[in-house]
Amino acid sequence: MAKQTNKGFSLRLDPETMEQVEKWASDEFRSVNGQLQWIIADSLRRHRRSKNSSNSEKTGISQ
Repeated sequence: MAKQTNKGFSLRLDPETMEQVEKWASDEFRSVNGQLQWIIADSLRRHRRSKNSSNSEKTGISQ
């Protein structure tokens, strides 16, 4: 049996926020879970908290 690499947790959202996330996910052809993962990963990259941040993102220099 393969080891699970993702860690789950509960998230409470108010109905209006959930509706907005559902619409955004639908617009981008993603599941709500996939959309939330993308939002978090994008935020980590933008705030230079991701292991996947490239040097160009850190310095603002495009290659």
